[in-house]
Amino acid sequence: MRHEGWDIVRVSQVLPADTSDEEILEFARQTGRVVVTQDLDFSALLALEGCNRPSLVTLRLMTSDPETVTRTLLKVLPGVEQALKVGAVATIEEDVVRIRHLPIR
Repeated sequence: MRHEGWDIVRVSQVLPADTSDEEILEFARQTGRVVVTQDLDFSALLALEGCNRPSLVTLRLMTSDPETVTRTLLKVLPGVEQALKVGAVATIEEDVVRIRHLPIR
């Protein structure tokens, strides 16, 4: 994705392996990043906290192989980028993308 111009960082490159989901969200909030995950807990945490940041992309794909994930993200992200800039949760499934603006009520 970097080769396509996206500024991405793996959590494991900047935070310890035992970092909690809450700490990952706080890191993303402080650094202006979007969290991309397959873990559904992040949406629940954002809803419980009533946060308007960070934005979140939740992948609900049938496969998690890196090539498929990268291809899907490169196809979908340009269409949801503006929503993510202002605070949103994008849920990406095989054939549908849903956007919910933050905070989640």
